Amino acid sequence: MTDFFAGIAPVRFDPTAPDDLSYRHYDPDRVVMGKRLEDHLRFSVAWWHSFAWPGGDPFGGQTFQRPWFDNTLDAARMKADAAFEMFDILGQPFFCFHDADIRPEGDSFAENTSNLNAMTDYIGTKMESSGTKLLWGTANLFSHRRYMAGAATNPDPDVFAFAAATVKTCIDATVKLGGQNYVLWGGREGYETLLNTDLARERQQAGRFLTMAVEYARKIGFEGTILIEPKPQEPTKHQYDYDVATVYGFLKDFGLENEVKVNIEQGHAILAGHSFEHELAMAASLGIFGSIDMNRNDYQSGWDTDQFPTNVPEIATAYYEVLRAGGFTTGGTNFDAKLRRQSLDPVDLIAGHVGAMDVCARGLIAAAAMLEDGALEAARTARYAGWDAKADLLVSDLATIAANVEKGGINPAPVSGRQERLENIVNRYV
Repeated sequence: MTDFFAGIAPVRFDPTAPDDLSYRHYDPDRVVMGKRLEDHLRFSVAWWHSFAWPGGDPFGGQTFQRPWFDNTLDAARMKADAAFEMFDILGQPFFCFHDADIRPEGDSFAENTSNLNAMTDYIGTKMESSGTKLLWGTANLFSHRRYMAGAATNPDPDVFAFAAATVKTCIDATVKLGGQNYVLWGGREGYETLLNTDLARERQQAGRFLTMAVEYARKIGFEGTILIEPKPQEPTKHQYDYDVATVYGFLKDFGLENEVKVNIEQGHAILAGHSFEHELAMAASLGIFGSIDMNRNDYQSGWDTDQFPTNVPEIATAYYEVLRAGGFTTGGTNFDAKLRRQSLDPVDLIAGHVGAMDVCARGLIAAAAMLEDGALEAARTARYAGWDAKADLLVSDLATIAANVEKGGINPAPVSGRQERLENIVNRYV
């Protein structure tokens, strides 16, 4: 036990509460479309931003002072104690972690593995007395200086080997803790200049690396979902996992499209020049939708600020696509979000998650209402209704089509897309 969150009571659903530490919209037991809100949303806390991030930014260092900020096993255990205290306060069903978030950094791979195993055992005992489970685990293959030129795509084969060995231990830890997914996040899988880069070689390395991870996970009996998280631009200029479509092409290239799905982050979608709902709809259309990281970017800053979500209309249209895709199975809503560096108090960490959970609940409730209303889907169906009678066009040839157009005197008139009217339908609910 720690006293980090001392005096903060468990957060409850109370829409009339005068404070900002009560859920006004997130009632875990409220049934929406035949399922409890908790089971729809499957909220998760990100260990890295909540407990490992020191509050720095590109122009300044640490602002947070946490009692566990020390590179020892005792400090890592204290961090875990505080984490589960926060999970209990929030009533969170899941958490996520990188290996480097939960263990001290050692002087060798063997020491890293020993530290990870010790912390996996410790966290396992915490999970036994808590209702919080592991949504997914992953390996941090980007922070340490050894990964400055990437992990899977590194020009040094020893770095490739170190990274592969690390992923093996992290898959083991995820399985041991009952994780429902395993994520591969290529934080530095890209390049900064073509002057020293062999694109073909690096692509083959990345493909082999992912294939080995999938093969090992299945070999040891991992039945969860393996996920890739698309990430554009930051920190390298050209990331190989730029967006959902790019990842799908990569998976197809290496025959992994039926083995791996995507974990889509709102902030990353924006950096790729897309909307969140676009990336979700694209993943669903390609059959690779898995899970989401929920946050928001500052649209003026132009970089990945990882703020807690506050925009209900934006979240509603995102969850609309999640529901259209059938909802989450092993995936969920992970808050890959962090406090502002001026938000120093422990209660700020609680308040950030409370507000985000309320926003997501409002968004999902609105999305469910839109889907049950059916107006948007009816309009979509009507727009493509002509294809029901002319599906043969997709298997015909140009000469036949040209002859039929001339013979039938076809001269189509444009039809309104009704965008404003559809946007008005959305605004009824948000």
